[in-house]
Amino acid sequence: MEQEIASLLKSLGLTLAIAESATGGRISDAITSVAGSSDYFLGAVVAYHNRVKAQLLRVPEKTLQEHGAVSGETAEAMAKGVRDLLGTDIGLSSTGIAGPTGATSQKPVGLVFLGISSDRGTRSQRFVFQGSREENKESFAKAALALLKEELEDWKIQGS
Repeated sequence: MEQEIASLLKSLGLTLAIAESATGGRISDAITSVAGSSDYFLGAVVAYHNRVKAQLLRVPEKTLQEHGAVSGETAEAMAKGVRDLLGTDIGLSSTGIAGPTGATSQKPVGLVFLGISSDRGTRSQRFVFQGSREENKESFAKAALALLKEELEDWKIQGS
């Protein structure tokens, strides 16, 4: 999938930045596994702590307080924030609960929100996976790559 993403980004002439929390750098690792990824991948921020989300990515404190770090609103703010910070065409983000701790009655282990932002808009998707911490982190990263690929394919169909 990384190679397909690379081809799409290159053919569309788009750049990418990633803000990761729950995935801890796995999405960026997958993107940079393709030779020549520096042509379209500018960088990433692993914003594990809320202070980094707020100060570096400009996630509003109100968003973190009202919706929490693990929310669609935060994922969207992270995606937009990293896009603005690094000046890219697309921002991609992940925020979730890999487990085995950190769950609440409303937010179970395996919950992740993925955000994507471009000049075409900003949106998020919610997923819940069942697995160990490592399995969840891997599932989160794969889902993020699938979301990015879907967005790029749509971009190609619709035209930039």
